[in-house]
Amino acid sequence: MKHTVYTLNVFADTSKGGNPAGVLLNSDSLSDKEMLTIANKVGFSETAFIMKSKTADYKLRYFTPNSEVDLCGHATIACFYVLLNLDIIQPRVFTIETNVGILNVEVSTNSTVYMDQNLPIFYEILDKHAIADSLNISSDLISDNLPIQIVSTGLKDIFIPLKSVSDLNNLIPDFKKITQISKQYNVTGYHVFVPSPDINTTAWCRNFAPLFDIEEESATGSASGALSCYLYNYNQLTGDNQQILTFHQGYTMNQPSIINAILDTKNNQISRIRVGGTCCNLNQIEI
Repeated sequence: MKHTVYTLNVFADTSKGGNPAGVLLNSDSLSDKEMLTIANKVGFSETAFIMKSKTADYKLRYFTPNSEVDLCGHATIACFYVLLNLDIIQPRVFTIETNVGILNVEVSTNSTVYMDQNLPIFYEILDKHAIADSLNISSDLISDNLPIQIVSTGLKDIFIPLKSVSDLNNLIPDFKKITQISKQYNVTGYHVFVPSPDINTTAWCRNFAPLFDIEEESATGSASGALSCYLYNYNQLTGDNQQILTFHQGYTMNQPSIINAILDTKNNQISRIRVGGTCCNLNQIEI
């Protein structure tokens, strides 16, 4: 049986940029094995499957080419962009059932979609030497002022601050070692970043998740939300109330991407985190 999969690029800075995602509607009858097979054939970092929900407006499940993941920011944005452009929904706030709980998704009239994430959980701080070795760099290139730490707003990643954008761009990671460390700490992968002094850019980023057959991802919504919280936690962001943050990713892959985040704080505490953007190149394929 053939299935129609909608394909599109999310968080694109140019028509050739962004992170491609697959979206399948009306997926309730599919088995886990069938969803994994479809995701593998699509071949993107994530394919999202839209289902009915008894507790929310929709239920979403996300599959990489080799396994299910609990949450995916860019694939969530893709789902609601597809629903809007097929006139299945109208702009408003929706709820989604995911493996990390019920989340809100706001769809705007300009086709921008923002997804709420869970409030951050900060886990252990890691030694820089093993991490540096897995990235094939000297530990001297890792920031002295910020820690390597596991953070989650839905998915656990290791956040690794480097000193310069040139060092970030020149990384040639050892994916076998990253896979081993990801298994050891039960994380999705690495989010390597350099904070930016430019007022229009919060940080430059690269994301590696070889444990899930994603050597590098061009735009990672879930990690961008967690990085927003990390930067606030370590006093890299100033101000209170609401801040709009901008993350650049995918440039070393020739898939330039811009991920926006909205961070709400009150009384020096994070109260809400959202990630969002828009999409382009909506097409469909038969699998």
